[in-house]
Amino acid sequence: MSEDSHLLRSLALPLQSERIEIRELQIDDCSDRYVEWLLDPEVNKWLETRWTHQDLESVREFVARIAADEDSLLAAIVLRDGQRHVGNIKIGPIDWVHKRADISYFIGERDVWGTGLASEAIELLTDRALGALGLARVQASLYEPNVGSARALEKAGFQLEGTLQSALHVGGGLRVNQLIYGKIRSGQ
Repeated sequence: MSEDSHLLRSLALPLQSERIEIRELQIDDCSDRYVEWLLDPEVNKWLETRWTHQDLESVREFVARIAADEDSLLAAIVLRDGQRHVGNIKIGPIDWVHKRADISYFIGERDVWGTGLASEAIELLTDRALGALGLARVQASLYEPNVGSARALEKAGFQLEGTLQSALHVGGGLRVNQLIYGKIRSGQ
């Protein structure tokens, strides 16, 4: 394990805002409810997980694999009021040479969609990664029709940096553009 990889574990989770807590996702978080999120066509509409079979075993394998990855961190987004797990956020893989990382996220509980929880989680984890880890850049990509995700990134301070024309398959022979967003450490 490199010295930089040790830094990932030093993110000092949990991170907290007034409404949410971001804590490392545990195997115990892999519940039937979690699997229901991944099987819900409205929740998984823009998730890459929709292309593969999802069940409790596959979810637990994924969580264990990311937990063992020195260059990624998978975290639960939890409501502080009641400790309800409502979604996940992942940073990584981290490219330690270029000091950049990808960020991905989803809110599984539809009753909290549109309340700003995703942007709050994105901002908390991104700001910590840009600060504590010394990353220069955090980036995300999304399907162009996923306007909710675009809004969440923009609210968290990300800028639209580019469009890859017809880069993503959405099913039925249809393709859409891929949008690339980024947030850089101030002073970069």
